[in-house]
Amino acid sequence: MKKPSKSRLQVTVTYLEMTAPPTRPPMRAPLASQPLALMRVHEPTLSYYRYLYNTVGEPWLWYERRQLDDEPLGEIIADERVAIYVLLAGAVPAGFAELDSRPRGVERRGDIHLAYFGLVPEFIGRAFGRYFLEAMIDIAWERNPEGRLTVHTCTLDHPAALPLYQRCGFAPTGQRTASIIDPRTTGVLPADAGPPER
Repeated sequence: MKKPSKSRLQVTVTYLEMTAPPTRPPMRAPLASQPLALMRVHEPTLSYYRYLYNTVGEPWLWYERRQLDDEPLGEIIADERVAIYVLLAGAVPAGFAELDSRPRGVERRGDIHLAYFGLVPEFIGRAFGRYFLEAMIDIAWERNPEGRLTVHTCTLDHPAALPLYQRCGFAPTGQRTASIIDPRTTGVLPADAGPPER
């Protein structure tokens, strides 16, 4: 019997870096009906991490960590060089970010990579994004003032992601376009995943 075909997506990835800490003053928290707090998550459980990753990432088709079994994922999030942060509105997770200082790919030793960053869908549009991103940038430079801070974004991300990174001080260093198997056709993501209008 013929297997169903897996459709493909054309994705353009933009690579960005910041080579020096920003000189701006710390950004004030936006006015919100609930108090905002930024917390590092120490020793997160797999279920909590998967909740954060899946909830924040599903509209933008984040799939890489969904494909990992518990053991390799557990090793990543337990690594002392990986720091996971949650933006809380009241006691509710409103955003998730991950700083990764493990040597990898285009990064040099001493660099920090903003591996994941985003808001829970219900909190998009409340002016939390820039505040959260600038806070993560400041934390990264406090952790390592000697290297670079890098981030990647792609055409599957929120349309405001690339302009926001640039407004906050990241400069593009390159792009590449790749064809990937649509993770909605493999069962990694639900068939209705993605933004409401694409």
